[in-house]
Amino acid sequence: MPGMNPNEIRVAGTGRVLTAPLGSSVPTDVTTAWSAEWRDLGYTTTDGVKFNKKDKIDPVDTWQSVSPARFVYSDRDLTVKFQLLQFNEDTLPFFFGGDAVEETSAGSQVYRYQVVAEPKEDERMLGVEFSDGNQITYRFVIRRGQVTETEEFQLIRTAAVKLGVTFTALAVDNATPLATWLMNDPAFAPTS
Repeated sequence: MPGMNPNEIRVAGTGRVLTAPLGSSVPTDVTTAWSAEWRDLGYTTTDGVKFNKKDKIDPVDTWQSVSPARFVYSDRDLTVKFQLLQFNEDTLPFFFGGDAVEETSAGSQVYRYQVVAEPKEDERMLGVEFSDGNQITYRFVIRRGQVTETEEFQLIRTAAVKLGVTFTALAVDNATPLATWLMNDPAFAPTS
């Protein structure tokens, strides 16, 4: 229904961030469990997840007019930004750009993660899910992207370490959407 409707105000009361290898199965609804390929990255800060879509639009100027004759889309950036609070075999490689955590020797229970000197591609899928109450769920999936920016993290006595990342969507091909929203929100039902 157009106009003011308090039933269409959403609060992302609780949610999670997941990652999966490229080509993993994507949920087709909001109730089916994410497939085993998807890894939950755990706790995030209370800032939650920030989405940003930025289009670069170039004007086509003409000699005959002081205002542009038209606009041409030259770039689209779709980013998701959040801060992870857990340190584990999924979050550290996600922050630093790939590779794996390994045990130094069998049974040692000492683990090593090596930050490589030369950055390399660490493309993957990203999923974000949130619920507003126990009835409405949203799922957001980027089919291809990678961490393009990391925040400095600080080791101090009085606060948790935060692994802040910006994940940027990349095109799969011209036919595949950059990202997909799924929701069981009645606000999106067509009105008659």
